[in-house]
Amino acid sequence: MAVLHVALILRELFYHRQGVFMGGFSMAMLKDYVDVFVFAVLGVASFLALWFVIERVIFYSKVNLKAYDDIDALNLDLTKNLTILYVIYSNAPYVGLLGTVLGIMVIFYDMGVSGGMDAKTIMVGLSLALKATALGLAVAIPTLIAYNSLLRKSDVLSEKFRIMKK
Repeated sequence: MAVLHVALILRELFYHRQGVFMGGFSMAMLKDYVDVFVFAVLGVASFLALWFVIERVIFYSKVNLKAYDDIDALNLDLTKNLTILYVIYSNAPYVGLLGTVLGIMVIFYDMGVSGGMDAKTIMVGLSLALKATALGLAVAIPTLIAYNSLLRKSDVLSEKFRIMKK
């Protein structure tokens, strides 16, 4: 079944005749899949961010500072999975922006093919293209807040360990 799906996708990629660009991709295909791709990437990113935030909150609530002998080992455990949150909050706006740029490309292509569009149609298309950027920011901003909160909690726990070991 998976082979059939791959074959259908390859056929769509390389044999679509309308508006072919970028070595086989078509504007019609881009129009159909740009939102799906961007929303899927941002959906996975938001799921991972939520997953790792919950994991860190649970870890921080249960960490036993007395079990550690070395500050470096503690810091290694305290900062685990914070990098993925950093990557998500710093890249989610760019994924959203990519979706917006691709959406605007589709709008310009449609304008060129149709020979002219009224302002209402263009504005609706632009507003729909901007939803990708909005979603990228909706993923990035809470992830940034969570990242900074968890980083601060990590610093506080590390300082508590230093005080405890004096």
